[in-house]
Amino acid sequence: MDRDLQKHRPRSIRLKDYDYSQAGAYFITVCAHNKECLFGNVIDGRMQLSEWGCIVNEFWKGIPLHFQSIEIDASVVMPNHIHAIIFINEFGRGGVSPPGVESPLPLQKITLGKVLAYYKYQTTKLINQARNSLGKSVWQRNYYNHVIRNDVDLNHIREYILCNPLKWELDSGESSQT
Repeated sequence: MDRDLQKHRPRSIRLKDYDYSQAGAYFITVCAHNKECLFGNVIDGRMQLSEWGCIVNEFWKGIPLHFQSIEIDASVVMPNHIHAIIFINEFGRGGVSPPGVESPLPLQKITLGKVLAYYKYQTTKLINQARNSLGKSVWQRNYYNHVIRNDVDLNHIREYILCNPLKWELDSGESSQT
């Protein structure tokens, strides 16, 4: 029976044995459920956010308010996904406090997965309240991530994110790959 569970379990897209709570920079892509274009439209190479796209965008910008050890960098909400760069820092709530500084909250490791799970849960709740459709899926179950290893990689990804709306027409609306 265990063999059957392993055989049918989806292949993980995470790096094997990588600690996603360690300080670092990560490029993420989170796609809408069934790649549905919920978050707006690209018009003349510029993203025009819908009401739900505004929720997704504003909540993303507020992530550091919920996780002190998190910083956000470049991001773009597209019609059916979001691309973003997120930094996990060593210090702050959810990480290790600097020497001599008491943390007001219990220390726990904040992982990339926990941040994105919180983000997806909260935005789903807000969007479903706005569209009066409680319980409806907004996001795909998983997300794509890439560990950013150096400044060259970081700058390349920043450019990719910022130019993403310009390339939407080439994508034929099927944007989920980076």
